[in-house]
Amino acid sequence: MSAFAGQGDQAEVSPRHKPLLYRKISIPKPMLVTKEGRTFGGDLRIGDLDGDGRCDLLVYRCNHGAPRGAHMGGLKPSFLGAFDLEGKPLWSQGAGGNQPSRPMSVAVHDMAGDSAAEVICFWHRTQYEMSVDWRSLADVVVQIRDGRSGRVLREAAPPELTRRRMKDPGGSNWVHQRLLVANFRGTPTPRDFVAKLGDTYVAFDERLQVLWTYQTKWTEYSRCPAYIPAVGDLDGDGRDELVGGFFVLRPDGTPIWEKMLGRNMDSVAVAPWDAGRPRAICSGFGHVMDAQGKVILQLGPELVPHGQEVRVGDLLGNLPGPEMVLRYNGHRPDIYVVSSSRGAIVSRLTINPSPTNVGMEIVYWDGPDRPGLLYNGGWLWDLSDPCIANDRGPNERGQGPVPRRNPLDPRIDYAKINKQGRGLPLPGLPPPGGGKVHRMGFYHAIPADIVGDRREELVLWDPTAASVFIYTPGPLDADAHPTYHAGPRQYNPRLMD
Repeated sequence: MSAFAGQGDQAEVSPRHKPLLYRKISIPKPMLVTKEGRTFGGDLRIGDLDGDGRCDLLVYRCNHGAPRGAHMGGLKPSFLGAFDLEGKPLWSQGAGGNQPSRPMSVAVHDMAGDSAAEVICFWHRTQYEMSVDWRSLADVVVQIRDGRSGRVLREAAPPELTRRRMKDPGGSNWVHQRLLVANFRGTPTPRDFVAKLGDTYVAFDERLQVLWTYQTKWTEYSRCPAYIPAVGDLDGDGRDELVGGFFVLRPDGTPIWEKMLGRNMDSVAVAPWDAGRPRAICSGFGHVMDAQGKVILQLGPELVPHGQEVRVGDLLGNLPGPEMVLRYNGHRPDIYVVSSSRGAIVSRLTINPSPTNVGMEIVYWDGPDRPGLLYNGGWLWDLSDPCIANDRGPNERGQGPVPRRNPLDPRIDYAKINKQGRGLPLPGLPPPGGGKVHRMGFYHAIPADIVGDRREELVLWDPTAASVFIYTPGPLDADAHPTYHAGPRQYNPRLMD
């Protein structure tokens, strides 16, 4: 089954508004750097930094990557540059740096509640009196910076951060450092954040006081918690829990449950599932869990040998409730679509490849009340075909005992659930650099309403390039007022790598 150009007939997206290139923004030249003959900006975050009601962009780079291999790009933020949608510079701080090895420890969020977002970040402070390499955080501080000017509002170097060292075998989890905005204290708006540091999680409030720490006992490659955790209110008390795939932590950092659910717990989410109840969605072996650790859905290792990436949202339209999109077999372009109302796989698709076959995002192209599209590596996919959710075979259920069958078992009538979907490459988007430059050289995506017409755009970038692309659904509404409102999908983007 071929569903992408170059390997068979091109599958075309249904005419749900043709994608238009809304903006191609050149990163300001003073914010670029040239390394080994290639000029680039780095990784990106978005938010209203100056409080004018429009989205701004923040590019950043890092120092101190590994000496060789996939992590050479840098792990410690050392440059920040802010600019607006016209490419006008707002401010910059620091210098040099490389494109981050992974999406690193930078977040943009309005912590003060004054409509202008702050920049929450780690920052590299060279310690000349000690020998520090990329495996140590002894030369890192945590900061909150003013979004209007970039100046440091608060800075701290708590031992919970600076004493951290790489401990997991081979550093497989160390390079997935991340900051996630959260509401652990039940404040009117989220004013906390959690730093994920390899095997350790450190929660801070808006004054950079440490609220709690948690350390996992699982560190072995393919048998460790999610590379990127998720936050969300699972029990409805107005405070967030932290989900790591092998655990759920209370707002005070103590575990509600801890269990190794399955290998390759690469991706997790907190999202409404059955009857709108928030659940922990876990890629490893395809799990949906409640706050107390009860299994709501389990696909199992035969159907999900390597749960690489998971996303949740309304994609079909003809079935009630949201769907899970699960990259079920590692770094490959094969996905399942799992219905929350049926508790079953309703489609198995092959989407277009990307350099490392990650980077899916759901974008609500027609607004929040219509099924979304799936973005993947420069393509948009429409999964809302009514034929996509035909009756499934009895061994495609995801509840109760897991059938001991291979996903490609010839006894399964996959003709009833297979569907190509309809995909379309975005116009004018250059090919990603991929392994030719760096493993992160493909297009990250953040969906957001940039134009102000309630439909979401796609903000796309390549950390090894010098431009940002924003795509919008046509036709463009000339009367739309570009007022930007950030939510968790914008200030906690699920950037896989």
